[in-house]
Amino acid sequence: MYTIGPYRFTETDARRTVHFADVVFDLYAEGRDASVIEHLRPRPANGDLAADLAAVWSAWMSAGPVLRDAGQLPGRAEGMVVQLSVSPGGLPKLPVAAAEVTWKGVYGDRQATRNHHGRPWQALCIWSAEVIDDFRRAGHNIAPGRAGENITISALPWADVRAGVRLRIGEVLCEVSSYALPCASNKPWFINGDFRVMHHDRGPVSRVYATVLEPGRITVGDDAILEPSLP
Repeated sequence: MYTIGPYRFTETDARRTVHFADVVFDLYAEGRDASVIEHLRPRPANGDLAADLAAVWSAWMSAGPVLRDAGQLPGRAEGMVVQLSVSPGGLPKLPVAAAEVTWKGVYGDRQATRNHHGRPWQALCIWSAEVIDDFRRAGHNIAPGRAGENITISALPWADVRAGVRLRIGEVLCEVSSYALPCASNKPWFINGDFRVMHHDRGPVSRVYATVLEPGRITVGDDAILEPSLP
């Protein structure tokens, strides 16, 4: 087990995190003035897993604040939690009225497989109610929780909810780390099984992953604030 502050990584978590070092870092830079964070880019891995993990984590956690200070992140916007969803493993996740969020994610929620899920930077999976509604109008049999998101939010400008931004959701503060890539388990919800319609290369339609910065409680109906003012 590897530890960085309150975050715990299994060896697989650590290796997968280091593997995605540049992929995730590039999401912080995408569409912004990348020059302001290029000096933070993780160095090439040297085979010392603990040191490599620490370097990657430091780069990722530093990128958002530097982008914010440079005026590269969006302004404040306010939305609302419309559904919280959990599952003991597998899809769909089912609605709950409230959830306790720890450093690891929503208490009581599990992934059926952790090969592609469950790292600290994937602690929360968040999606837009408006994106879901658009898919439903197009004929897809999708609904909150079916695609595996824990938190479904309405009224935020979804194109702005991407790597580097922070969200205050109920008592929880989190930072978006990456897009959540769609997988074949989502085939049943989409016409002709085309689950890739929610891939980020199709526009601002993807679910996102987030790292928990401050744990706490979230209740359906709570505010979801993009780029909250921080003390």
